[in-house]
Amino acid sequence: MPPPADIVKVAIEWPGANAQLIEMDQKRPLSSIIREVCDGWSLSGSEQFALRYADGPQLYITEQSRGDIKNGTILRLAISPARAARQLLERIQSHGIDARLEALKELAKLSADPTFAAEFLNMEGIGTLARLVESGTHFGEMLAFTLTAFLELMDHGIVSWDLISLSFIKQIAGYVNQPMVDVSILQRSLAILESMVLNSHSLYHRVAQEITVGQLIGHLSNQEIQTYAIALINALFLKAPEDRRQEEYTNPLEQHLTEMASTLAQKHLRSIILNHVIRGNRPIKAEMAHQLYVLQVLTFNLLEERMMTKMDPNDQAQRDIIFELRRIAFDGESDPTGTEKRKAMYTKDYKMLGFTNHVNPAMDFTQTPPGMLALDNMLYLARVHQDTYIRIVLENSSREDKHECPFGRCAIQLTRMLCEILQVGELPNEGCNDYHPMFFTHDRAWEEFFCVCIQLLNKTWKEMRATAEDFNKVMQVVREQITRALAMKPSSIDQLKNKLRGLSYSEILRLRQSERMSQDDFQSPPIIELRERIQPEILELIKQQRLNRLCEGSCFRKLGNRRRQEKFWFCRLSLNHKVLHYGDLDESPQGEVPFELLSDKIPVSDIKSVLTGKDCPHMKEKSALKQNKEVLELAFSVLYDPDETLNFVAPNKYEYCIWTDGLCALLGREMGSDLTRSDLDTLISMEMKLRLLDLENITIPEAPPPVPKEPSSYNFTYNYS
Repeated sequence: MPPPADIVKVAIEWPGANAQLIEMDQKRPLSSIIREVCDGWSLSGSEQFALRYADGPQLYITEQSRGDIKNGTILRLAISPARAARQLLERIQSHGIDARLEALKELAKLSADPTFAAEFLNMEGIGTLARLVESGTHFGEMLAFTLTAFLELMDHGIVSWDLISLSFIKQIAGYVNQPMVDVSILQRSLAILESMVLNSHSLYHRVAQEITVGQLIGHLSNQEIQTYAIALINALFLKAPEDRRQEEYTNPLEQHLTEMASTLAQKHLRSIILNHVIRGNRPIKAEMAHQLYVLQVLTFNLLEERMMTKMDPNDQAQRDIIFELRRIAFDGESDPTGTEKRKAMYTKDYKMLGFTNHVNPAMDFTQTPPGMLALDNMLYLARVHQDTYIRIVLENSSREDKHECPFGRCAIQLTRMLCEILQVGELPNEGCNDYHPMFFTHDRAWEEFFCVCIQLLNKTWKEMRATAEDFNKVMQVVREQITRALAMKPSSIDQLKNKLRGLSYSEILRLRQSERMSQDDFQSPPIIELRERIQPEILELIKQQRLNRLCEGSCFRKLGNRRRQEKFWFCRLSLNHKVLHYGDLDESPQGEVPFELLSDKIPVSDIKSVLTGKDCPHMKEKSALKQNKEVLELAFSVLYDPDETLNFVAPNKYEYCIWTDGLCALLGREMGSDLTRSDLDTLISMEMKLRLLDLENITIPEAPPPVPKEPSSYNFTYNYS
């Protein structure tokens, strides 16, 4: 007979004594259980003791967290959080250097525990740590442990960052600005400054006055701290007031980080990131990829103001830009002297330029998005790539077969499309790593991207032999060409051009046909019957592949308040498919993690269901800011007895489909992800084609006339040519 659900069997350790094996009644008060354990070792003052996990982070167990204890867990009797906090506070204020170092080392480890942190903060321990830093008398390991403890304690959100003094900020900024500082101290200092900026509006201004771009650029060549430096740049950029982001300064390396627009456009910063980060000699980890993605998004978001600015038809300076476009395209033609003749000629020229409103083309730029951003792109093309601009305009303006490509209308709609593809104006998604290396290879990457794409649009228009009625169809094809090319992650603008050359209109048609074949295949009754016969064995094949992947396991990132200190955990299925093993890791593994390193487990027989998306408990708990579409689409949870959950956020869509499908297969339920449907269609199509090819190659021997029988319900004639 199985034990009651409220009883868990655990082992409890105490230094120098044999472990106690007890059946813990989860309905009994925790204090009563601790008293009983203390009595077993003849320890008095049970109220001075608490239980902690013996493995992993070794967190304290409270009435709120005791439900996480599983059968077979090893616990440890330890002094209570309040007593530990009081003792450590006394020791870090002692005069003995060795005693203080050991105390700070232990404090740095314990500070991640929310129960201990609450007790330590209630004793105003954070003020003691701040004073130790402000004194400037701590160096090396002692300072590193002090900063680590400070950061961990503040990360719990119990104490407001607004209470931090200016002298503390100056001291931390000083570590960042000093040329020779230990890497561990630099990492923690940059992380503390990042948290200040992200969590306090008032501290943002103070930090921004202490740190300059040039000082942070110097750290980008150090691979140990470059992630922290870029994270701080992103935090300051994200929190910068709108007017500050757009200001221009003459010496960008000496300016403060409140003036970000000119900074991020500077060749020096971009080239440092490109050469020392993107093209460095180390692979880019998930956290760095995320920071590069954030930097890319924030850089493109500088375009939002122009994207949402309508053109004022009465603004002469703005109208002069349109005149400039006309002048560059038709420079060789002299203006007529009469006003009416000039007006008629301008109208004709604006029509040749492809504007929708030939009389007043300024009206074409009154829709937002793309607003004035489209005009900016067109002027950049006309001035920087003048030959290309003139060729596109004249090539189409001279045609009289209704196949001309309207440059103005195309440029406006293309700008809008590129803004949608690159999500200009949207905040970065938590957990997204989708950065494009090519945007870090050019000082005017956005404009160059537009110039490549407008040439693609003109080329595709000719390949489709399109007319004005086909405008939307052409734009759909161009969108597909661009998104497919971006998915290949070209490393430079030139490589993007090469990718797009391989994605001609005929190639897009071929890809569409191939994908349609894998989805639709042939709809004749014999093919449908063959498909239905093949499907079960293909599904079983996919199921085994999913389960094999679960046995290999995957690494998941823990979502927290900070991204700079990345925490991971690993989960894998036992080889007999009966147990899910999981446990925390210090860093992302390079390969398979042995079962022995995964301290926790869940019997598959205890799993009740799998939840996805917004139904997951950890998605309901998150703030509205963090509940973005990206994370929701990657979230899933395992519900198991008794009413417990194991929460996941997959690193990407592929892992999400693998795990949700594999868990459904374990529970005997239908695998319904997009990946399974795609794999099923692809494998069935391949198998069907192989079988049909085998039929084609069969030599049928002569045979006597068949015995007459009932006619078949259908006739199958297939042309193999």
